[in-house]
Amino acid sequence: MIAVILTALLVLTALAHSASGEAAWCYHDSTCNDTVWASLPIGYCNGTRQSPVNIVTASVQPNANLTAFNFTGFSSNSTMSEITNTGETVQVKLQTGSVNISGGGLSTTYNALQFHLHWGNGSNVPGSEHTVDSKRYPMELHMVTVKPQYNGSITLAVSDPEGVAAFSFFIEGKNDSNLPASWNTLTSYLSNITQAGQKANISSGISLDDLLVGVNRTQYYRYLGSLTVPDCNEAVVWTVFKDSIKISNNLIDLFSASVYFNTSPPLLMTNTYRSSQKLNSRVITSQVSTTAVTVTPTTAKPSSSPPSSAALTLPLLCAILLFHLFPK
Repeated sequence: MIAVILTALLVLTALAHSASGEAAWCYHDSTCNDTVWASLPIGYCNGTRQSPVNIVTASVQPNANLTAFNFTGFSSNSTMSEITNTGETVQVKLQTGSVNISGGGLSTTYNALQFHLHWGNGSNVPGSEHTVDSKRYPMELHMVTVKPQYNGSITLAVSDPEGVAAFSFFIEGKNDSNLPASWNTLTSYLSNITQAGQKANISSGISLDDLLVGVNRTQYYRYLGSLTVPDCNEAVVWTVFKDSIKISNNLIDLFSASVYFNTSPPLLMTNTYRSSQKLNSRVITSQVSTTAVTVTPTTAKPSSSPPSSAALTLPLLCAILLFHLFPK
């Protein structure tokens, strides 16, 4: 009876939160983390096109449409306007209309709204959402963009199977004093947003290009998936870049040591990622290999070239030898 009552309370709580169109969910508690999202009374978390996924490189298929992207606004040092502790992640808002992405096999230009991060518990505990051949990186950055006709509204965009394009960048920790200073600047704002709901304005000074130093943005994986948090809408074109961002280990440590979940009492924000989902019938694609292939003909063709001097010399020598051995 007690178990039944507790289950009913959980369902009622989820329904109460769903009045705003979002299911109740969390990362920190087994009663509301990703292990139960598929059973939420609303949303699509039990669908067949869910994210994130494990990318098995041996199964990736070539796709000639995956050309280079056009990145607009990535070099500007004034596109990042605000950083927020949402209670479940750290999110950076981008100036409306300042950042756009096209090309790369996308059907249209997408307008960027924000980027946010997923992490584990310090630089030694992996926390990326996507994995590659089962490798989980320490962190992952997701840039969220929508088609222009939705005027920056995720609510409208998720009604379109490709209304959202998400761009994923893995983050790895290094003990290197020569790493770019851009991540030092960004993480310096964490001390201003330790509690859920806190925000801080970002001063001009760093660009998206500064944060993505070292990433070859022409090499990536592509698949169709979903949002990685409830309602898990299956409306996302995913691009997962192969190269990782390199930042100092101590900066990765800051995320799990300085910002808190929306809980009472506050808990440090750790392990903010969803587990890998089944790929089902989907195919992950990537760029066509440029490696040259040598084709060997199955049937040899007769040569039209004249015989070599060596080929002519041997019979002539034999004839001379025979003449001397058996003179007429």
